[in-house]
Amino acid sequence: MDPTGASDKTERMGNESVDTESQREVARIFNSTVAASAVGAAWETGALDELQDNQKLDVPEFAERHDLHEPAVMAMFVALASVDIVERNGTLVLPGPHFQETTRHRSLFHWLSQGSGELFRNMSYVMANGNRVGQFYRRDPAAISFACREISERYFDPAFWAAVDNLGYEPTAVADLGSGSGERLLQIAGRFPGVRGLGIEIAQPSIDMARAEVKARGHDSTISFVQGDARNIEKHHEFAGIDLLTCFMMGHDFWPRENCVKTLRQLREAFPDVRRFLLGDKTRTVGVADRDLPIFALGFEVGHDLMGVHLPTLDDWDGVFEEGGWTCVKKHMIHSLSASVVFELE
Repeated sequence: MDPTGASDKTERMGNESVDTESQREVARIFNSTVAASAVGAAWETGALDELQDNQKLDVPEFAERHDLHEPAVMAMFVALASVDIVERNGTLVLPGPHFQETTRHRSLFHWLSQGSGELFRNMSYVMANGNRVGQFYRRDPAAISFACREISERYFDPAFWAAVDNLGYEPTAVADLGSGSGERLLQIAGRFPGVRGLGIEIAQPSIDMARAEVKARGHDSTISFVQGDARNIEKHHEFAGIDLLTCFMMGHDFWPRENCVKTLRQLREAFPDVRRFLLGDKTRTVGVADRDLPIFALGFEVGHDLMGVHLPTLDDWDGVFEEGGWTCVKKHMIHSLSASVVFELE
């Protein structure tokens, strides 16, 4: 202890004692907020991939090659270095201690900062009951679709393809609810040549992006998209013959319970030829202390609470299938993304 009576973990600032350990931790919280946005930017600009492939990156050369503002690019790497995602030696950037784990989860950061950033920035506004009328929040649907393409690929695909491989039949026509970027339909088309694909998506920017991607990859003759709300769907001539129905990362939008039962019944009636419905989603975390919540859980759950979207637990889902006209034949758990699952329904 020093002569002033302050411990090793505190220092005197005028007449006030400051906990230096808390000071450092709060600074890290602040810096992490900036770094979270930098992760999404580093992914979009290709910086994470280059570092992964080459294990080094020269900032001026990278900025010039991609026509980026060099000081802004350096600022992005400073933010990443502040939380040990990368290390810097002048203009040379190297992977840091947390680079691999961050890169593995980069799409989650993009979903948080680029896709849902405006929602979190306006947290105080959306909490006020007087403001919660109409469309009282905004998110970026194109950015969310961009992030969800890789979220689906990295976290849900192993369980999804395990279910597809054990369907007991080869699908001939597939509809994807909340189709986003169209990536799932493109993957299915790659696995089953000649399959007809139909994407149903509420956000026009996502449809525009998906149509462009499908055309670029030569599948525009077999994969199409319609704008529609999966929560209130009616029979349509294009739904005839659909024998596989898929829906990922939007099943929670069916809730609360009475709405979910209604939606499940409507889907059963709208798609009379469906043999299997693969429904994958992140559910609400149960029994985990607040400070121990794993990556994505906090952002996903807080975000949906702000939006007023009921996020069901696994038990909640188990209680609606039969009433909604479906039987759950198997649950494919996703251990890499807490409390996530692919329900296999018939």
